[in-house]
Amino acid sequence: MAEAQLCRLQDEFTCSVCLDTLTDPVTILCGHSFCLKCLTDYWDQSQECSCPQCRHTFTTRPELNRNTLLNEVIKKLKKTTLSPPPPQNYASPGYVECDFCTGKKFRAVKSCLTCMASYCQTHLQPHYEGDALKHHKLVDPDRNLKEKLCEKHQKSLEIFCKTDDSCICMMCVVTGHKNHEMVELETEREEKQKQLGATLSDIKRRLEEREKTLKETRRTMEEMKVSGLGRQHLISKRG
Repeated sequence: MAEAQLCRLQDEFTCSVCLDTLTDPVTILCGHSFCLKCLTDYWDQSQECSCPQCRHTFTTRPELNRNTLLNEVIKKLKKTTLSPPPPQNYASPGYVECDFCTGKKFRAVKSCLTCMASYCQTHLQPHYEGDALKHHKLVDPDRNLKEKLCEKHQKSLEIFCKTDDSCICMMCVVTGHKNHEMVELETEREEKQKQLGATLSDIKRRLEEREKTLKETRRTMEEMKVSGLGRQHLISKRG
């Protein structure tokens, strides 16, 4: 009974960096646990020491000690039915990869226009749990996030300048577009979609009118042809 309950909690014993079962687990002050090697490598490659899951930042690099109790629990789980995440969640060709997975990448479920990064289900959790991230703008996975960055300031494009007919970031608003007519990018996108819809409807109407005119012309020509053949037959008969 106890083993079955532990098996149902196997996700709790998955490292959010490598997305595999914790190996030599260490627990940091914010309460999250990782593989010793994963966390060490993560910090070695980062400019600051922060939790990969909740982004809590440490002023000094904490000393890492293996969580003995957690390690024993994981060993017990491995003797039961603990298995790695299902392979169908890995990013196959054509899918957007998670930017924070190490090794084999998992499929991204959302892209963040604020962070300009894509996340799998596990790495996305801080956006739902942390106050600092929950107001970020999440969209369906997008492989072209770099195209949504301002080339000059490397900030997300959020504003449309009607004066210059261009998409700009908030830094552009301050530095080069003073007194210009501007709207939110989403507002402009909706307006453009309405205009496009109206244009397509007008084109469709014109095509239908031309098709109708063409059919009438063909019918008239057929009638004239039949009428001409009738007159020709009548003339030949009289002759």
